Amino acid sequence: MPDSWLDIAPDAQFGLATLPYGVYTVDGGEPRVGVAVGDHVLDLGAVARAQDAPFADAVGGPNLDALLAAGRPVWDAVRRSLTTWLTDPAHEETVRPHLVDRASVRLHLPFTVADYVDFYASEHHATNVGRIFRPDQEPLTPNWKHLPIGYHGRSGTIVASGTDIARPSGQRRPPTDATPTFGPSVRLDIEAEVGFVVGTSSPMGGRVAVDDFADHVFGVFLLNDWSSRDLQAWEYVPLGPFLGKSFATSVSPWIVPVAALEAARVEQPAQDPEPLPYLAGSRSWGLDLRLEVRLNGHVVSRPPFALMYWTAAQQLAHMTVNGASLRTGDVFASGTVSGPEVAQRGCLLELTWSGKEPLTLPDGTERTFLEDGDEVTITATAPGPDGTRVDFGEVTGRILPAT
Repeated sequence: MPDSWLDIAPDAQFGLATLPYGVYTVDGGEPRVGVAVGDHVLDLGAVARAQDAPFADAVGGPNLDALLAAGRPVWDAVRRSLTTWLTDPAHEETVRPHLVDRASVRLHLPFTVADYVDFYASEHHATNVGRIFRPDQEPLTPNWKHLPIGYHGRSGTIVASGTDIARPSGQRRPPTDATPTFGPSVRLDIEAEVGFVVGTSSPMGGRVAVDDFADHVFGVFLLNDWSSRDLQAWEYVPLGPFLGKSFATSVSPWIVPVAALEAARVEQPAQDPEPLPYLAGSRSWGLDLRLEVRLNGHVVSRPPFALMYWTAAQQLAHMTVNGASLRTGDVFASGTVSGPEVAQRGCLLELTWSGKEPLTLPDGTERTFLEDGDEVTITATAPGPDGTRVDFGEVTGRILPAT
């Protein structure tokens, strides 16, 4: 990577290898599209106008919607320009006035969410869940290795990192009870996931091939799919998740462009049986993302995304194979990221084996599921070019009592 005229520490969270996009305000001002670089945020719309860039209109709005819809040629042009502006000293005089201290900004949901689909793509997670809930049966359902299983979620309750999450209430029926009761969830959980946002749309009746993934998906971010396991257990037969999932989904505010992840691409795990032809294509859309989950500041898990059985490119192909259209701002998520080791499990359901093996925190307290006041933070990094690091920032949420 070239050096920047901006003083960026070698171990800075957002170096030139990342250059993620977000939306920020300063002191209650108007929302602006920004790019995180070192300890700063660059006002992308303002600098694009100052440089008379052809894409100035696409980045000059209050969110990323126009940039998402502009398509890959524009995405690539913006990233090339950013790299030039931040490394060529000839641009310093024009660019520097549009940098603000990152510590002074407030971050917001960066784009308008259209639809939301959540998948179930980790073989380790699906196997653990099967063993917990169906101990006398095969842990994976017969269809699991033939297609990426998913469900349609609620886009209206996707919230930015830092938003407090009220404990949901609903019906639940413990195994020992004959009838259901209503009240606050007592088995509130997290799911450490990776999210993807669609930029370029597709027509109804069309299909997106595995190898066309990068022409449609703009960027990648972190996602916490808050889950009420007791509400979910009672409601999900026979149609699947509903109120146990729809109350809140938190996302990180910085969107890492797909172009920043070339050095993080890896071969996905072997798939047996061979997937059907529409799920075939490049197998190098596995991504070497290294997640870390903290509960009240204490690391409880380090899930490895590179081990996910189904890639995001296969998920996108499956989402559209029936002719379903893509819209700018569509979000789809990986499902819980888990690995083969206990310390790599991406949710409390697995980490505590459905509450039978509580976690002990440094303060001596134990957790089976989340308590009011608990705060969960998910972070992630990936390898960048020339030994650099791509950083995803964090997604954080704190649990409030039920209303």
